[in-house]
Amino acid sequence: MSKIADFLKAGCEVTILFADLHAYLDNMKAPWELLELRTSYYENVIKAMLESIGVPLEKLKFIKGTDYQLSKEYTLDVYRLSSVVTQHDAKKAGAEVVKQVEHPLLSGLLYPGLQALDEEYLKVDAQFGGVDQRKIFTFAEKYLPALGYSKRVHLMNPMVPGLTGSKMSSSEEESKIDLLDRKEEVKKKLKKAFCEPGNVENNGVLSFIKHVLFPLKSEFVILRDEKWGGNKTYTAYLDLEKDFADEVVHPGDLKNSVEVALNKLLDPIREKFNTPALKKLSSAAYPDPSKQKPVAKGPAKNSEPEEVIPSRLDIRVGKVISVDKHPDADSLYVEKIDVGEAEPRTVVSGLVQFVSKEELQDRLVVVLCNLKPQKMRGIESQGMLLCASIEGVSRKVEPLDPPAGSAPGERVFVKGYEKGQPDDELKPKKKVFEKLQADFKISEECIAQWKQTNFMTKLGEESGIECTFGFPCLSLSISPPSGTTCAESSCTADMHPGEERKPHSCLQPRGIQ
Repeated sequence: MSKIADFLKAGCEVTILFADLHAYLDNMKAPWELLELRTSYYENVIKAMLESIGVPLEKLKFIKGTDYQLSKEYTLDVYRLSSVVTQHDAKKAGAEVVKQVEHPLLSGLLYPGLQALDEEYLKVDAQFGGVDQRKIFTFAEKYLPALGYSKRVHLMNPMVPGLTGSKMSSSEEESKIDLLDRKEEVKKKLKKAFCEPGNVENNGVLSFIKHVLFPLKSEFVILRDEKWGGNKTYTAYLDLEKDFADEVVHPGDLKNSVEVALNKLLDPIREKFNTPALKKLSSAAYPDPSKQKPVAKGPAKNSEPEEVIPSRLDIRVGKVISVDKHPDADSLYVEKIDVGEAEPRTVVSGLVQFVSKEELQDRLVVVLCNLKPQKMRGIESQGMLLCASIEGVSRKVEPLDPPAGSAPGERVFVKGYEKGQPDDELKPKKKVFEKLQADFKISEECIAQWKQTNFMTKLGEESGIECTFGFPCLSLSISPPSGTTCAESSCTADMHPGEERKPHSCLQPRGIQ
């Protein structure tokens, strides 16, 4: 929004498209009955925000997608476009924007084409969006000329990381600050934000200062007690970043200063939305889920089963802070693991026979975080440490290694499923993890996979989740021996005499489930 303010201040004519049809096509993220209310809500919010920072609105206009996207001419162009676009190009263009599922709906393949056609029907010279739109922009540059329309300029801005250390998401409340958040909510979210001392690469709080606060005010003030050096004003972001990297600026002071600056920015917007009419609009556009009528228990007749896809797993990079033997179980470790939250999680793992305490201490690991917590010999385990294992004469178990340069809290995902939101908590009766686990494998290159597709992080496909066994491994499916606990279960394998060992293809999660 600060970049839109720059365009308006520079005298550009700016059109903001409320893409209601796109919202419906993107896996039906919003029901039709709410789309009209939400377009009105966002128009009021955007105007209030721009007015609060003194931006002229004379050259700003709003257009709703369905005002022209249902016309005869536009519909005909959709058909024309579909006759020249390949399924491969349509899917690739929407990979970072459209929700990715194993069996995509046709609507998700139409989405990039509609966004390309919008450039022609809005008669714009340039389209502006986040870097996550770049594949759609490339798609538009390729296919609009095929219909006889001119190619447009494309402008992009960086994506601000979420406060939790992962990508900012509208469905993850703790990752973002809403324009109408109360001061208490702003304080709570910033207090829980991931802001590791000296870490400037994966820091949503610092990124917010860089991309939002500095462009609006041209300076930023660190507020702190005199005994810690007193207040300090920065007129260049890089100076602030350097001081934070050198730990001259403490995360607590940084968060408190952002809270003060942010509330000054939000106060005029809160005041405008304090009227009865806008309060009513806010409630109608975004009704409180707790006040919705409860849904009848049990699946509806002929309803489709839930998709069992890897994006439902909340897998994150973790850092082992401490390792101790379980007081009541010789085979179990009790680890404290930083997964990017306010406090480390306690994880109980059956690794005593396989991995030394020294190997685990301060190690970056891969943790499944949305299993239902369960007590293991009296200690509650709040996650599962994921490992690879080898069965046979000499059993080996080793924690998976995230890519070099990873940070605690970064999400681990399967390529093609990075946009899906994990379940808040996996329900044991639905056995989502168990069904997905059956297709967890380790490739010949020692990369963890699901159905031959790599697990990876935001660092990219070239940096997969690795197992570093330095020798060939057995392969077969997970099959817990009779009478063992989940922490003791393992892959089982049978080998015929003289049979060569095959590359390991079984990822063996360990710990609590």
